Amino acid sequence: MAHSHSHIPKGELSEETLARQRKALRIMMVILIPIGVWTLVGLIVMWPGNVEEHIQQEASAYTVDGVTIEDGRIVGVAEVDCSGVEGGGSGSREAPCADLTVEVTSGPETGEQVQLQLTAAHYQSGAEVDQKVRIFRIPVEGGPASYQFSDFSRSIPLIIYGLAFMVAVVAVARLRGFISMIGLGFAGFIMVKFMFPALISGANPILVGLIGSSAIMFVVLYAAHGFSTRTTTALVGTLFGLGLSALLGWVATSWGHLTGVSGEDDFVLLASAPDMQLTSVVICGMILAGLGALNDVTITQASAVWELAETDPEGGNIFRRAMRIGRDHIASSVYTLVFATAGASLSVLLLISIYNRPLLQVIESEEFAVEILRTLVGSIGLVLAIPLTTAIGAAVVGASKKSESLKPIVTSGNDKLVDLD
Repeated sequence: MAHSHSHIPKGELSEETLARQRKALRIMMVILIPIGVWTLVGLIVMWPGNVEEHIQQEASAYTVDGVTIEDGRIVGVAEVDCSGVEGGGSGSREAPCADLTVEVTSGPETGEQVQLQLTAAHYQSGAEVDQKVRIFRIPVEGGPASYQFSDFSRSIPLIIYGLAFMVAVVAVARLRGFISMIGLGFAGFIMVKFMFPALISGANPILVGLIGSSAIMFVVLYAAHGFSTRTTTALVGTLFGLGLSALLGWVATSWGHLTGVSGEDDFVLLASAPDMQLTSVVICGMILAGLGALNDVTITQASAVWELAETDPEGGNIFRRAMRIGRDHIASSVYTLVFATAGASLSVLLLISIYNRPLLQVIESEEFAVEILRTLVGSIGLVLAIPLTTAIGAAVVGASKKSESLKPIVTSGNDKLVDLD
């Protein structure tokens, strides 16, 4: 007696559909497993050892032997003229500076009071009694230690806004939001413990950027969205975008003669890490710049494919309809990258209005060109990852659904193997 698909109980999968889905997963695993193994081996082989050997301790006040940063509390503020105050100007001709009396609350001189000078910019930000500050303690041979103002303590606003962000994400996204916070912590760990030390040690910036970013994406995507064909499709598209960004970033850095030296901080970095080429910072920065937006567009595009497949299982139709969504997403994501870069580099961009030079000459200078090229490289990788992700998803879901006459791939109405809601 012949069996038809109409006799399959609702919510169950036919053997044909399961076979198609397993085949699609196997094809993508053929791509992802070697990349995953390469990423893991790369992390092990390139994991930085003793980074201190690659840092010149005397190059910065933060690393000079004996110099420490201690805590203090403002107990007195006296407004003074800025003449004679090093770096006292604020850009305002009338702005005053200040002399501070600060009680030391950590270190050998705890409980003692010291006199410090405050620039106009710091004073205008709101220096008041009882505020906490950070101060440099500079040992003096044969005499008492000298103190200088370092910065205000910002731990409380950072903690409050950080907690507010986590509460908002978890409240709205529930378990998936909580897991995304764990993934974000993993991303920070990889950057701080692997990528940054490896660059300082002089490792290849393209390998560091690709290995670190790939490790982040493997964990973040599966942790936030579950193990599924849809997530795997997004991961393939994301890794393609990363590889393209790395290639374009390397070409842009070489072709554009980007040195990585465009400001005072770059010279400090160059002196502090002599084994690192500052071009490494430029290349790796281009890989990292579009990572978040790339993750966003690929997972959203994959989700769109699976949702559209519920009403039309034909792969060609799915691709065309999903790309209409993708084009809107491309436009909004490009704006996101551009405005994020503009916000982060606003002080640099304001110089365009100050320099009395033609606009084209100004943007060709390295401090502007590196920001423009970083945005363009990330945008190109993002734009081209969308059609690839859409094509893979349409092929996979179209093949899986064709034999089911529009039956959902799983009971919940999407392809999730692990439901995080």
